[in-house]
Amino acid sequence: MKLKRVFGVIAVLCFSALFCLSQTPAYRISAPYSHKNLTIYLIHGKNETSKTKILTLQEAMKMRILRVYETSDVNELSVENISKEFDVFIQSGDIVKGGQQDRVLAVSIIIAARSGRIKIDAFCVESGRWQKRGNEDAGQFSSSNDRIVSKELKLAANVSRSQQEVWAKVSEAQDKLSANVGGSVAAPVSRSSLQLSLENGKVAATADEYVNKLSNLIEGKSDVIGYAFAVNGELNSADIYVSNALFKKLWPRMLKAAAIEAVAEQNGRMSAAPPAKPAAISEFLADADAGAAHERAVSGGTRIVTRDKKDSAVYEARDDKSKTVVHRAYVKKQ
Repeated sequence: MKLKRVFGVIAVLCFSALFCLSQTPAYRISAPYSHKNLTIYLIHGKNETSKTKILTLQEAMKMRILRVYETSDVNELSVENISKEFDVFIQSGDIVKGGQQDRVLAVSIIIAARSGRIKIDAFCVESGRWQKRGNEDAGQFSSSNDRIVSKELKLAANVSRSQQEVWAKVSEAQDKLSANVGGSVAAPVSRSSLQLSLENGKVAATADEYVNKLSNLIEGKSDVIGYAFAVNGELNSADIYVSNALFKKLWPRMLKAAAIEAVAEQNGRMSAAPPAKPAAISEFLADADAGAAHERAVSGGTRIVTRDKKDSAVYEARDDKSKTVVHRAYVKKQ
């Protein structure tokens, strides 16, 4: 009888732990901030780590302490952190340029200092090339300055995990941008490259207007750990990070991606519909987190937990070493 009671207590504790993990933490949502058809909401919460020696992929590649290697496998690359002191955060959706074709990295993961080579899931975002481009190194990737720029691409890379769908959504994003900036954004050297389209001068100039108006929203706010955004008055996506320090490093890049998506979806709209209230953002996060969880282990001691519902998807990266959720990404489907 005592043994049964012990097992019963253990079962209750395990269920309680799992239940807590599945619940949305307590967040506060700032009032909306809008420019034209893009609306930003800031997500406030507590830091889950005090570590500050975490670099972004962009920072680490610029410092040449993180190497991204071509593997000749379209859907897998390898990364290596050669730093002795800095960890590196790679976010799902980061684009790396070069190799035999540009790729988007498909998991959020922390690469520890002196990591050795670690395999990482990837998708091609340049369908027409499988060779050296110009003076680039075909064996390694040279930079990571941009991200995928539509919620359809996020879903293709992280939920359906389909290469064909990723290619289709890249082409769709290029077409939309071309229509709204007044000319083709396809680069002559590689017309299928999403990265080169994002470097297009007209795209950059149009997105910069949004960025300049909204980039200072986080100034003086030490408790902001994420953001959500709406395009044309419709909720699009949200991202939440393990700390304010990491969020601040990522904010310029995330805002740029949101701005480019707003440009792609502009369709003649110069302003958003009346923005949703902060309570609607909280409701969206909680509803997405209530979906059934599917978990898979990836390299580097990370587990990806995905909750896919009819109207939303959330995928979170859990670091086994620190026992923290490093990144939660939400996408509104409908």
